[in-house]
Amino acid sequence: MNTTLQGFRWIGENRYREVVGAGLGELPAGTVIEHRPKRTVTELDHAMTLALTGNPAPVHSDAEYCRTTGPGQPLVCGIVTLGIVIGMTVRATSGLTSANLALDKVRFTAPVFVGDTLSATTEILHSRPSASRPGNGIVTCRITGHNQRGEQVLTAERTFFVPADAQPLRDATDY
Repeated sequence: MNTTLQGFRWIGENRYREVVGAGLGELPAGTVIEHRPKRTVTELDHAMTLALTGNPAPVHSDAEYCRTTGPGQPLVCGIVTLGIVIGMTVRATSGLTSANLALDKVRFTAPVFVGDTLSATTEILHSRPSASRPGNGIVTCRITGHNQRGEQVLTAERTFFVPADAQPLRDATDY
């Protein structure tokens, strides 16, 4: 029996596969997606990014400096916040992308600290067939991140390719 579970596609008797990404027709302008699960920023997230980027700013790494200058504790580096929030959006929106095209209008609107739990929302601003890559569509969305208190911490616009029709790609790649 082929019963439908939301977020999955039926692939055989009592067998389903999670849906990853979307096709152009699944992302019309005006669509708003609330992404789950939420994600708590860890000390490891923060420390690894500082180590990988070589960022020496004391506002991110020196607790005494932060107590003296205002934030009270080290701020999580913006690239960590950006990475976590955008990462939460990929499964639902661009999981089948062949390329990211732009990241624009990035704004960090409130501080993020280790231990904050972030959530993400995507609003589709534009979606259209690609003129240069038949079989693909171009989607532009606004991504917003919030902390556990509902305060906005980040906004950004992102543009990426998606398949015009996701089903043949899913069938060909087992996605």
